[in-house]
Formats: sequence, C-alpha cells, structure tokens
Amino acid sequence: QVQLVESGGGLVQAGGSLRLSCAASGRTFSNYAMGWFRQAPGKEREFVAAINWGGRNTYYADSVKGRFTISRVNAKNTVYLQMNSLKPEDTAVYYCAAGRFAWVTTTTDDFGSWGQGTQVTVSS
Repeated sequence: QVQLVESGGGLVQAGGSLRLSCAASGRTFSNYAMGWFRQAPGKEREFVAAINWGGRNTYYADSVKGRFTISRVNAKNTVYLQMNSLKPEDTAVYYCAAGRFAWVTTTTDDFGSWGQGTQVTVSS
C-alpha cells in the first residue's frame, strides 16, 4: 500500500500561482505513474494531470492545459503540480494518486492509492 501526503494548497487570487507537492512512501515510487485529480463542491472528482514512471510522458485535462505542469523527482519520491494563471473555477480539493501501472492514464480506476487532499481556493 502506498501512502501519499499532499501539501501546498491555500488561498490565492485569480491569476496567481501555487505549487502542490505529494510525498509518497510504501513502494518503489519510480515504477509507477502518478496523477492529480480534483473535486469541487457538488461535483464529481475529475482528472487534472498525470505523469508516467520516468517523467517523460504527461497528460492534462483540457481545462488546465497550458497553465498547469506536472513533474516528479523520483529520487525524492515526490510529484508536483505547478499551477499558474489560476482561475476561480480551479477552486477544489486536489488529490494526489498513485497509479497501478507505469504508463500515463486518466482513468480513476487505474489509480490504486489516494492522498487526503489539499484545498485550493482561488478568489476573483
């Protein structure tokens, strides 16, 4: 079982930036894809971004493409989500997720472990 701990959320004005971090433990981090999802009040959890085991392949939701960047440092067992040009509609709880496989995927079922989430609030 993988343990995931997110950090870096907070309150920011529209147009601002935040960087989320997710520290993983419990298995060989570098063997698996990682992802970020988010859930806004009253809405279902949605895919945000994913990165493959080695960090060369990434995939983004259309709503964040060009504004968010996912990256990982395997030596630190950590995955990041750099969020720029934030909008009020980005307000949500953001969850880090550990993939069951090495390749990039956007499907919730392909992620076997989840963090507790970190709140991101963007004011207008």
